[in-house]
Amino acid sequence: MKKEYRVKKSSEIESIIKKRQSKGNQYFVLYKSENHENSHFRFAVSVSKKFGNAVKRNKIKRQIREIISKKEVIDHYDIFVVVKNNANSLHFAEIKKSIDWLISKQNILR
Repeated sequence: MKKEYRVKKSSEIESIIKKRQSKGNQYFVLYKSENHENSHFRFAVSVSKKFGNAVKRNKIKRQIREIISKKEVIDHYDIFVVVKNNANSLHFAEIKKSIDWLISKQNILR
């Protein structure tokens, strides 16, 4: 996934959270925010250090990036995914199912 599709600055992430347009389940919280400055969607993933060691945190971030990159998300949206600690026991198919459900609930698919 190209770097132009990532939200990097903490001020931008804070502005996404302040909009308070979120959906969550027992494993993830997905925040969304409209952004008309970009011609494409952008996203960020956050995993707490309590989740596990760096290998586990990086693995779930890679998996979530892959799932979101395959989705047809509407342009002009910023997405922020927070991974909860109890998601460390999930397999890829369960992560995909959970993220798909959250994205469909947010109505951000084309």
